[in-house]
Amino acid sequence: MRVPTLRDVAELAGVHPATASRALNAATRNLVNGDTAARVARAAAKLGYTPNPIARSLKTSRSGSVGVVIPDLTNPLFPPIVRGIDDVLSAGGFNALIVNTDNDSAREDLQVASLRARQVEGLIIGTARLDDPLLHRLVRDACPVVLINRRVDTPSLPSVTGDDATGVDLALRHLAGLGHRRIAHLAGPQWTSTGQVRLRAYRQGVAELGLVDSPDLVVVCEQWTESEGAAGLTRLLARDTGCTAVLAGNDLVALGCYDVMRERNIACPETLSIVGFNDMPIVDKLRPSLTTVHVPHYQVGAEAARLLLERIADAAAPVKSVLLPLRLVVRDSTAAPPPVG
Repeated sequence: MRVPTLRDVAELAGVHPATASRALNAATRNLVNGDTAARVARAAAKLGYTPNPIARSLKTSRSGSVGVVIPDLTNPLFPPIVRGIDDVLSAGGFNALIVNTDNDSAREDLQVASLRARQVEGLIIGTARLDDPLLHRLVRDACPVVLINRRVDTPSLPSVTGDDATGVDLALRHLAGLGHRRIAHLAGPQWTSTGQVRLRAYRQGVAELGLVDSPDLVVVCEQWTESEGAAGLTRLLARDTGCTAVLAGNDLVALGCYDVMRERNIACPETLSIVGFNDMPIVDKLRPSLTTVHVPHYQVGAEAARLLLERIADAAAPVKSVLLPLRLVVRDSTAAPPPVG
């Protein structure tokens, strides 16, 4: 049996093939009269016609797809981000092509090259390093790009992140309000904007609140991982700083702290309070449940997709950097410090 074509649909609906094409494409349907679009849709359904996106992209140089570059798909914070991206892109007639880089710059280059070979119309990137040659190449090539969860100093790159500095301030004020004076920070990688911003905010908050300010209270983790969190707390405890609370760079780093405390029979929060950052879906199930800074990850993804669609529609659109408000979720991992002596 012959496969129905777009021309068949157009003839049945009584319209030009170009009109039928626009009516069947979610990205251009608004250019067609509503009654006409409905008539074309009915004709396509009656004939069993399915548009061929590959053929369309070859003809129009538009693929209707967007690349989404994620550093670690096993990290629980990324599914809600991706869901927010996909919901907005789908409503705009676009598909998301998702790739994982494992935070490896060589793999990132390959994955982005593969996406561009598939003619993606833009990229949403969650892997940005502060000094990232790939981003400079994408700007040079005028490829529409929006950064999520990280920022760079390139003014031509829009980004969507949480207000990390305010989040750190909320955490420190909470701990100080409980009576903690020696608050340590297991900082994230300093090649990421999130790691740098949170460490800078920690130092500023310690000074403003009059807390103990010592370089021994800061350990920089090389990755945003549970194993790095465990190694970081092990190093911190070896320094014998007398800290009574730890602000972890993110929730995975905080999970690493839980591992060490369990191994060493350190009571949390009776001996050591822990605060995370992100409010991943699992952290309220921990024992003790984790006090953490809540980042609205779905909104991060949704806002990034909206910004990218704006730039795809108008390359001259103003560059926007969006900071979403954060809040502290107080649970069971924080309490007053143990009595002295």
